[in-house]
Amino acid sequence: MLNTIQSLILDMDGVLWRDNSPIGDLPRIFARIRERGWKFVFATNNGTKTPEEYVQKLAGFGVDVEPRQVLTSALGTAQLLQGRIPDGAPVFVVGGTGVTAALRERGYEILSVDKAESARALVMGIDREINFDKMREAALLARRGIPFFATNPDKTFPTPRGEIPGAGAWISVIVTATGVEPVYAGKPHPFLMEMALERLGTKKEETLVVGDRLETDIAAGQAVGCPTALVLSGVSAREQAEAWVPAPSLIVQDLEALVK
Repeated sequence: MLNTIQSLILDMDGVLWRDNSPIGDLPRIFARIRERGWKFVFATNNGTKTPEEYVQKLAGFGVDVEPRQVLTSALGTAQLLQGRIPDGAPVFVVGGTGVTAALRERGYEILSVDKAESARALVMGIDREINFDKMREAALLARRGIPFFATNPDKTFPTPRGEIPGAGAWISVIVTATGVEPVYAGKPHPFLMEMALERLGTKKEETLVVGDRLETDIAAGQAVGCPTALVLSGVSAREQAEAWVPAPSLIVQDLEALVK
């Protein structure tokens, strides 16, 4: 199957690293990808960093890429707002710098908690400074019917010490409290994959989606008709993959095993 592949859409957490610990010899892995002539972009549900910050992180592991090769759920969310929310509109965000930077780049005004009531949209993602005041305002906005967008539904986030609450865990609190579901930009929803395919300029059947989560990475790849590869270096286990319907196109131990 790999003989027909022209490009890769790569997840990051659980595929390239766990928090700040690399998975495998990343310089050798990407040298091999380039030897094969594969184009690649990264598509991550983790919207806590900007593309430029991810470029710096990859450089720290000895891998050189350009910011345009990094697509995050934060970028996807900002793209979702365009055409739905007027340019320059005030937005209340429960999320990190990756989300706020992406929204500011597109001209949106980011509101503080004390001004949240005037928001034209609510955006949620991972927020490492989350508190009750932010959650209260988010719930009140959702109940009012303000357009509600979210980066991704991942309930957990892999770290070397184990899985910790992800964006989906906090978003589910608002959904439970209000009964309102957000519009998601990230995986398993197809929007981020469609952005990646457009950026690559390759056909979906020639583009391999690589990730460590069946319910997000693999499901998103399948949703847009791409072949998929599950790596066992992150969240999902082989037993889960073998029971998944439809099955991933490939199941490999890690990214190094895929490109060897």
